[in-house]
Amino acid sequence: MRLSVLDQAPITSGNTAAEALLKAEELAILADELGYTRMWMAEHHGTNGFASSAPEITAAHLAAKTKNIRIGTGGVMMMHYSPLKLAEVFKTLSAFSPGRIDFGVGRAPGGDNNSIYALSEGRQPMLDNMYEKFDTALKLINDEVPEDRLYNRTIATPSHIQLPESWLLGSSGSSARKAAQMGVGYSFAQFFMGGMTKDILDEYRVNFQPSAFMEKPNINVAYLVTTAETREEAEYEAKPQDIARLLMRKGQMGQLLTPEEAQHYPLTEIDQLTIKQGRELHLVGTPKEIATKLLEDQEKYGFDEAMICSIPHSQEKRLDVYRLLAKELLNK
Repeated sequence: MRLSVLDQAPITSGNTAAEALLKAEELAILADELGYTRMWMAEHHGTNGFASSAPEITAAHLAAKTKNIRIGTGGVMMMHYSPLKLAEVFKTLSAFSPGRIDFGVGRAPGGDNNSIYALSEGRQPMLDNMYEKFDTALKLINDEVPEDRLYNRTIATPSHIQLPESWLLGSSGSSARKAAQMGVGYSFAQFFMGGMTKDILDEYRVNFQPSAFMEKPNINVAYLVTTAETREEAEYEAKPQDIARLLMRKGQMGQLLTPEEAQHYPLTEIDQLTIKQGRELHLVGTPKEIATKLLEDQEKYGFDEAMICSIPHSQEKRLDVYRLLAKELLNK
């Protein structure tokens, strides 16, 4: 199984946003050394919990700091940007790091309504043209002339560069089918809402049409994982993230608690039940238990790669997650 990294540059309690970005750099360097396939930066706006608001800029920095690992976005939130700007940014990244850049896009806003309208300068965001926007960006990246009259009389520079791999993020049969028809990779966000089925991934495989961006179907699945040498330690490190997801469901976004703070956080019986149910989306256990679960899912659903998002409070514990999984699944 291929392993990859999804990072959000989490700002844990007692730390700063600048420190969070430097920790993303440290994680990228480690993942490169361990043999992870790719590292993607997410895009979040209007929160003090994550520092990854400009993933394409972070990607440029991480690509310069690493040697072999693919670097990209998981994903750029398309609704906020022109297809021309998307094409120019990722062609530039690919020109600097040919063969190592991933153009991953998503259709979600990546923030609350205040952020959405601020990013659109108060205009009503266009929410129903995401696939068309992606298609236009792909054509501009490939030095083709788009059908859209707004973009068919200009070019995206730099021209004639090695194409980045392109990916569509999603969690439904509709997005899987669109990714297949466009000939791009499909990334399923299992950690976000769950709901992965073989039918969704088969929809992608069956309908895939080779393109300049990808010759054959390619599926990765993003998981939220907390692991440690013992289950007890994994449970201890996982509780702050369980509470963070609980609060997010209540519309509250904040910085991740320390494990010590989490042990004393007041939880109602309903809260505890919600956390227990949320464990379907948060894999917690020993490295062997996590590896077994990932391999069983791969066998059941037929994906190619597991993308690991892990957010322990301590940076050293977070790095340990990736070390332990590499030892189990990459023999590193």
